[in-house]
Amino acid sequence: MRKKLWFLQCLLLLECFLAAGATVQEKADAAIPATTLSPPEGNTTFVGGTTWCVALAGASQIDVQNALDWACGLGMADCSPIQEGGACFEPDTLLSHASYAFNNYYQQNGNSDIACNFGGTAILTKNNPSYGKCNYAASGLGSIQSSAPPLSKCMPNFVWWKLAGILVLLCLIS
Repeated sequence: MRKKLWFLQCLLLLECFLAAGATVQEKADAAIPATTLSPPEGNTTFVGGTTWCVALAGASQIDVQNALDWACGLGMADCSPIQEGGACFEPDTLLSHASYAFNNYYQQNGNSDIACNFGGTAILTKNNPSYGKCNYAASGLGSIQSSAPPLSKCMPNFVWWKLAGILVLLCLIS
């Protein structure tokens, strides 16, 4: 019984630590910066407060890949243009693809600073990263409408469900 209680207390502390926004960053040998190209700079005009979210050059490739996987998966970004044959597939680089997905997510989720974080692998820019036939959406320029609720509406419910789950576990073990 004592081991179970100790285990649950550790889980609760871990949950509190993660809920506070702390992040654990693993350093891996594969995190050595590799030469990658960011998307070609397109129209660099600043249109009255318009911002785009792009991948941060110099960020760990592992972290950028994980953030890209999340954005195209659970983040529900529209990543079809960065699939082979899509308008934004070329250049076929991690930073280019991540920049498109990050911006798509950012635009769908209200252009808030938190929607352009991706674990520190993204940055806001005033330079439009669109190029050729690859058009990065922007607020005020016909931005994308998402069927997903904004990020700010999802987070509080998620936290409450986690807390409820912990309470249920505590009751079951007692």
